[in-house]
Amino acid sequence: MLNNQGSYLFTSESVTEGHPDKVCDQISDAVLDAILSKEIELAERGYVAPGGQAADPSQVRCACETLATTGMVIVTGEIRTQAYVDVPGIVREVLSDIGYNRAKYGFDCDTCGVLNAIHEQSPDIAQGVDESWEAQHGLAGDDPYERVGAGDQGMMFGYACNETSTLMPMPVYLAHRLAERLTEVRKDGTLPYLRPDGKTQVSVRYEDGIPTSVEKVVVSTQHADNVEHGALSADIVAHVIEPVFAAEGVKLAEGAGIHVNPTGRFVVGGPMGDAGLTGRKIIVDTYGGMGRHGGGAFSGKDCTKVDRSGAYAARWVAKNVVAAGLADRCEVQVAYAIGMARPVSVMVDTFGTAKVPEADIMAAVESVFDLRPGAIIDALDLRRPIYRKTAAYGHFGRELPEFTWERTDKAGALRKACGLA
Repeated sequence: MLNNQGSYLFTSESVTEGHPDKVCDQISDAVLDAILSKEIELAERGYVAPGGQAADPSQVRCACETLATTGMVIVTGEIRTQAYVDVPGIVREVLSDIGYNRAKYGFDCDTCGVLNAIHEQSPDIAQGVDESWEAQHGLAGDDPYERVGAGDQGMMFGYACNETSTLMPMPVYLAHRLAERLTEVRKDGTLPYLRPDGKTQVSVRYEDGIPTSVEKVVVSTQHADNVEHGALSADIVAHVIEPVFAAEGVKLAEGAGIHVNPTGRFVVGGPMGDAGLTGRKIIVDTYGGMGRHGGGAFSGKDCTKVDRSGAYAARWVAKNVVAAGLADRCEVQVAYAIGMARPVSVMVDTFGTAKVPEADIMAAVESVFDLRPGAIIDALDLRRPIYRKTAAYGHFGRELPEFTWERTDKAGALRKACGLA
């Protein structure tokens, strides 16, 4: 983690929704959304399977993984549900929405092969989630949150800082906005020769921990074969880079380096140019390397998987600490044991920026937030089909209605717990 002293550059990247890894993330989350939607529908109708199991969204378990390569998408993983969903249809719909809908783009939603290799979740995992260690040992009592065990062991991190309006680090925040803009100008016809695959990168100068200027910008975008590099570069500056920085009120440093398609050509892209896998862009998904990462990916996993729900909760906690004015920067770690409801550890680090004693912040977090998986799922309303939206342009720092972990609804309670008005 960075300290607060001296002058340094920090760089973060993002990718567009057409990047092969992000294609796979979106397919995996679209499968999860479809299962949740169908399970909710079946539950509302009172559906009961022939074996006697009633439809219930809380019983959905999903760990969906996707591989995409030239002409082929493979969907696999472990899933438990009463619902039937059309996996090949979902794959083709996602590819079409992204823009892989013509053979000349190198990947075509209508002609690619789709292999469905999904199987049922292991009962060894299910037993610890369905009935937690605490419940199995008579410790749960009447508390329903004591009965839901974590879907895996591991540690999750959340981070927030006061560098941007969404309390995200500036480098990754700007990189995401550039990636979003690349997709926007492709889809609205501003730059119709662009293709779905693309990457962005932003280097920010920090002085004693404060971002002061943007010194380097890199944009690599797939394009039609007949586009000259000079014209492409000028268009990207005029229609992508300048509008984004103007909208965010950020100025490039004098003499800043802007590099558009540094190799000079990017025609072959998407899954044809590079195989894609679910969960291979975890730093893009989180904080761009500013802050630590526990290693677990998010996409394709239902909310009992604490890789996802625990990381969302940790961001929720960290963002509320900063929003409450208790610190300029905050990182939260939460760790779990598989099958157990209660976290095995919770840590808060403010990197010397705390406005009140850090021990008081830690005590306030413990009193305000319930970080048991069942409590997180209910507090953030995570059993909804909201996940495909998360699968491109970052899971954090996008204040959309579905992104409940971006709320600052606990800031007042944290301030009160720390003895502040």
